[in-house]
Parts: sequence; C-alpha cells; structure tokens
Amino acid sequence: RPPEEDEEEAAEVGWQEKLFSQFEVDLYQNESACQTPLDRQYHEEILKLQRAGGRKNCRIFTYTDHDRFTNLEEHCQKVTDSHHEVPSYLAERMANVRRRRQDRRPIEASSLKSKIITWEPSEEFIKNNHVINTPVQTMYIMGDLGPYGKLGHREYEHVLCTIKVDGNGVITVKPDFTGTKGAYRIELDGEKREVWKYTIENASVQVQPEEEEREQCVFRDLYGRHKEYLSGLVGSEFEMTLPGTLRLFVNGEIVSAQGYEYDNLYVHFFLELPNQWSSPTFQQLSGVTQTCATKTVGWDNVAHFCYPFTLEMFFTQGDESEDSLPQWPVLYFEVLSLDFWQRYRVEGYGSLVLPASPGLHMLTIPTWRPVELGTVAELRRFFIGGSPELEDITYVRIPSTFKGERLSRFGFRTETTGSVTFRLYCLQQSKAFLETSALRQRMQSVLDRLGGFSQQSSVYNVLEAFQRARRRMQEARESLPQDLINTSASTV
Repeated sequence: RPPEEDEEEAAEVGWQEKLFSQFEVDLYQNESACQTPLDRQYHEEILKLQRAGGRKNCRIFTYTDHDRFTNLEEHCQKVTDSHHEVPSYLAERMANVRRRRQDRRPIEASSLKSKIITWEPSEEFIKNNHVINTPVQTMYIMGDLGPYGKLGHREYEHVLCTIKVDGNGVITVKPDFTGTKGAYRIELDGEKREVWKYTIENASVQVQPEEEEREQCVFRDLYGRHKEYLSGLVGSEFEMTLPGTLRLFVNGEIVSAQGYEYDNLYVHFFLELPNQWSSPTFQQLSGVTQTCATKTVGWDNVAHFCYPFTLEMFFTQGDESEDSLPQWPVLYFEVLSLDFWQRYRVEGYGSLVLPASPGLHMLTIPTWRPVELGTVAELRRFFIGGSPELEDITYVRIPSTFKGERLSRFGFRTETTGSVTFRLYCLQQSKAFLETSALRQRMQSVLDRLGGFSQQSSVYNVLEAFQRARRRMQEARESLPQDLINTSASTV
C-alpha cells in the first residue's frame, strides 16, 4: 500500500475491558439510538471519552461478554464454509450455553420435589438435558480493517482474537499467543487484496519470586493433605499376600438371562470354596439379584440384570497338593421366576468354574431343570407354581456330600432351559512373582497346573482315571501268586 497508508497500532487489553470502535462511537452518541440500559451506559462513557479528548485506540477495539455481537457471533458460527450449511441441534444448543445460563431462573423447592422423576420425557426434554451446560464468559478483540481514513463500517470488522473463560477456570485463547511463530495474516477481499499482519502477546504482569514461592508452599501443603487423606483411605502400604499364597479377586456381573419359559426372573448364586481355599470374614459368598422383567430381543426373551458382585479368596499351597491338581472355586446359580400371584418356579440350574487366567471373561452358561413325567406335574407348575427342586444345588456338578467313587444320575430326568451370561474381571496377586527363590518356581508350577485345569477340564478327569486304573493294576498284581508272575514274565 502507499506510504501514507502504512499504519501500526498496539493496544494492551485487559479481561472484559471495553474499547469502543468508530462505529459504536457514531451509534451511541445519539441518545435516541440507545434502547437498553447497556446502550445508555455506553452513551455516557462515550460522552466522557469525548470530553477527555476522544478515544485512544484507532483500529483495535473489543466486544465484551454482554455485547450483542457476542451472542450473534456464537450463534452464527459454522463448521464448514458452505453457504447451505444448516447447524445441527447440538451446535445451536452449545452456541446458546452462556445465554441459557444467564436467563435461568431459580427453581422453587415445591416444584423441584414434585418433578424428581419425569415418567414420560419428551424428545425436547431429552435433548435439553443431554447438552453440557458449562457457563462461559467470552471476549472478542476486533480490528477495523477499513480503507485509510474511512473507519466505522461493519463489513470491515474482523475478529483478531477470541478469549473464553469457563466455569472451571479454563482460559481459551484462539488463536494462540504468537511467541516465536510468525505474525498472523488477514487477507481482505477486494480489488487491492490488502494483507494485514498482527501479533498477540501475553502482557500479564509476571509473578514476583516471593509470591511464586508462597504459592508453591500452598500447593505443597494442599497436596500433602490430599496424600494423607488418600493414605487414610487405602492404608499406608500395599497389602501383600503371604509366601505360597495366591489371592484372587473377581469383579463380576450377571449380565442377562435369556430363553426361559416364564417372565420376571431373578438369580440366586453362591460360591463353593474347595480345600486349601479361604475367604475373608467380611466376604459374602452368595447373593440374589433383583427381579427383572424380560424384553423381546430377536427370538428370545431377555432379562437384563446388570447385577455386580465382588469375590475375594485365597489359595494356600500345601505339601500334600504338590503332586496333585488343586481344585478351583465353582460358582453355582439357579434361575427362578416370580409371577403376579407371588408363585415362584425354578427355571434352571447351572455352574461355572472361575477362570484361572486374569483379565476379562465373557461366559454364557446353559442351564437345566428337573422335570416330573405326567400331565399332573405340568398342570401343577402352570396353575399353582412350584416345581421339583434340588435339595443340594451342588448336585449340578459333584455334590459336596458325595464321598463315593462313582456318581450315577441314571433315571434323573431333566429338561434344557435358557442360559445366563456372566462378565468376570479376574485379578491375581501373589508374592511369589516378586521373589527369586525356589518358592517362586513352586508357586508358578501350581499356577500352571491351575491354568491347565481351567482351560482343559477333561485333563483332570483323565489323570484321575489313569491313577485309579494304575492303583487297581498294582493291587491285582500284588494279590496274584508269585510263581504265576515269574512264569508269565519268563514266557514274555
């Protein structure tokens, strides 16, 4: 541009400091143009400025949080440069966050108590209550980039910097302070294609060393008190297990039950701890879910329980279990239904072996229920409720009272029913992983055997059958006459 038009202007602007533009000076000079109390306040301030010699700024001015431009600018912002873009519902609501917070009226206590639950929410109600509503204060630093000597035209106003402070104390400056980067450029449309350059610097007063040290002391004191508070909640040190002990945490969830005959289902479950397993005294090893109505999903009626539970148990390695496969805890459960007349029916029994490997496990366990032959039993189940039940729910696998060698279920009639889905988060803790001794190898071998038992449950049965067969063969060999053994050996 020509030398006479070269201009350079610097202004130091504070937070929500109002610098009037030429357009505002011309507008608010007239008292008849002032409609709101803010307009009349600006009218008085402009008159004072003129009496004091006029405004000091020329091209740089500001729009504060209460100006009309701030509301319009936030409402008219677009995501793309398309002229046909229609703002989404979320964009409109987020643009009006600050104004909604200002216009909000206090809610009376009586109306609040009467509307704690909205039983039939409308779509408008749902949308309004799913928008983040954080109060924000905004300020715009503007530039009047009109031709030389012709200021005060709205079409030449451009946003140089936007500053926002939300209710959480987060300050947003867009674009950022220039620093070592080059100056920002604004290219105007028109015949001359003028280019303006500007920089943004942080002119805040630096904190004195004494004040900064005092602030750091306050922070250290605050962090120290917070650390003591956390230590009081979780203890002074991490709780370790004893040597040769495995600690197992299970954060579980009964997700759903599907495929059952009747509605309004609930699940009763309990954990059985084998030998060498124990649990803390406060640990509850059983529980009952809430009664849940089913919902049709595809071909099945599904009851979504989402019932959480927590289990904690310890496994102590003993000398007698070094050569044998240890047992793993089993979770037994039964599914029941409850109707309007308070009649309950057993819908199914099932069990699952807790996973031996840590991590997330999604398990869907099929269930069955005992049945009686004949029409009378089905009529009884339909009209008055009730059905055959197991006296000992551990009969689903191997009863805890069974001491024999063979368990026969011949003649026990059952019917396949639905299935229950579990989500289990397993965590293992053992001091053996931190030690470099023979105890670590010993515990690791136990864990390996446990893992093998959970992943290949048939291995345990095969090995036990092999051991029994071997013992029987040795007993038969010892009972035979010695000369017969020698004769057969020589023949071979």
